[in-house]
Amino acid sequence: MIRVLVVDDQPLIRGAVAQILGAATDLDVVGEAAEGGTAIRMARSMRPDVVLMDVRMPGVDGIAATSAICAEADLCSTRVLMLTTFEDEENVAAALRAGASGFLGKGADPDEIADAVRTVHAGEALLSPAATRSLISRYLAGPVTHEPGEQQVLDEPLTPREHEILRLVARGMSNAEIAADLVISPHTAKTHVNRIMAKLGAHDRAQVVVWAYENGVVRAGAR
Repeated sequence: MIRVLVVDDQPLIRGAVAQILGAATDLDVVGEAAEGGTAIRMARSMRPDVVLMDVRMPGVDGIAATSAICAEADLCSTRVLMLTTFEDEENVAAALRAGASGFLGKGADPDEIADAVRTVHAGEALLSPAATRSLISRYLAGPVTHEPGEQQVLDEPLTPREHEILRLVARGMSNAEIAADLVISPHTAKTHVNRIMAKLGAHDRAQVVVWAYENGVVRAGAR
């Protein structure tokens, strides 16, 4: 059972999302919050698997709350999924940097919302790949802390194959797409991605993407 905390300052949206998730047999809504400060306190006490977090809220907003939750050592297994609209792309990029595992538009269908929670909980892929590529290209590929070839030094360096797969992950490709592109099995692709995550200290693919762009492995518009 995936335990979910729903955070949104609009009661109608918060209630509707909670009802949608509560109808799924594998999802359990353990709490609701109307602002980020409350969400942080509830996350600490309830230890949810996934926090479905609105971006813009009065008081402590979703980005600040995400940063606080993702920085907590005791909440290292909690994933944050942002609720947003595509007009809020810059805020979503900031949320990814804060540690969010993905994002979801508020206009998503009920099944998409439930599937998004499952996807983030599994740590398997970013949500909405096409929109994610747009976000990355526009906001995550700004100034980087390292030039290509001068990335952050890792305790265990990436192999040439892992560098190749890292670039594909950073462009929003799924394991199946990576497998097809490199003519390998999906299982092999997943194994490589998991090894990359372990070496980077990333808890999911979203953090792999952020690392790749912030370390200059890929740039905006790169193919």
